[in-house]
Amino acid sequence: MSVNIRAGVIALASALLLSAPLAHAQQAGSTLDQVLARGRLIVGTGSTNAPWHFKGADDTLQGFDVDMGHIIAKALFNDPSKVEYVNQSSDARIPNITTGKVDITCQFMTVTGARAQQVAFTIPYYREGVGLMMKAGGPYADYAALKAAGAKVTIAVLQNVYAEAMVHAALPEAKVDQYDAQDLVYQALNSGRADAVATDQSSIAWFMTQNAGRYVDAGYGWNPQTYACAVRRGDQDWLNFVNTALHEAMTGVEFDTYAKSFKMWFGKDLPPPQIGFPVEFK
Repeated sequence: MSVNIRAGVIALASALLLSAPLAHAQQAGSTLDQVLARGRLIVGTGSTNAPWHFKGADDTLQGFDVDMGHIIAKALFNDPSKVEYVNQSSDARIPNITTGKVDITCQFMTVTGARAQQVAFTIPYYREGVGLMMKAGGPYADYAALKAAGAKVTIAVLQNVYAEAMVHAALPEAKVDQYDAQDLVYQALNSGRADAVATDQSSIAWFMTQNAGRYVDAGYGWNPQTYACAVRRGDQDWLNFVNTALHEAMTGVEFDTYAKSFKMWFGKDLPPPQIGFPVEFK
C-alpha cells in the first residue's frame, strides 16, 4: 500500500471515529426534541411552600414556580396545560435533573457556583431577599425606626444556623428569637412577643396579600439571592429554548401572563417592558 493510500485510509478512519459521537448525539436529540416528541413537559417542583409551590383547597398544585412550568409549556406547545409536575423534595432538585427524571426543575432554587457545576441554570425569573414585616399600627413605622430602637426590638425568625447573623446584618442590636416553624414565627408577631418578622421578601408579599391591611413591610431588604430554573448540563439547545421562553415572559409577548402571576402571588403590579431599545443592552 502506498504512503498516500495509507494516509488516506487513516484519515478516513479517524473521521469516522470522530463523527460517531456526533452522529449518536444527533440521533438522541436534545431534551427539546425529546419533549416535543413526547408531547408534554415534565417539571420537578415542590408542593409545600407558598407562594412558590403548594396545593390549594381543591388539591390543585399552584404557585409561582408552577406558573413558570405553564409558561414554558405554552412556548413549547402553545398550550400551558401540557405539563406534568413531579413532586420532589429540595434535596432531589439536582439528582432528578442529572438522572433524567425531569426535564427541568423550577423550585425556588438559589443559584450558586457549587450548584452550577452540577446543573445549568436558566436566566433568573425572580430575585429573592430577606425583609422585615410588622403589624400595621405597631410602635415602629419602618426599618429606620426599628434600627433606631436598638436592643429594644425583638425579631422573630425561622431557626437556622445563620439566622442570628442574618438579622444582625440589618439590625445589629436587635434581640433575635428563633422558632422551628414558620407559623410560630408569625404567631410571635401576632402575640406581641416580636416586633417584626425577618423572612423571605416573597413570603412577606404573599402573607400581606392574604391578610390585606393587617401587616406592613418595613421597607428594607438585604441578603439577595437569585432564583432560576435548572436543566441538565451540556444541552445547549434546551437551555437556549427555556431561556427564550422565560425572557419573553418577562419582557416580551408573554409578559401579561408573567405579570398576572406576579400580581397573584406577590400582590404587586409590574411595569410593562419599555418600548424601544432593548433594556438588556443598555
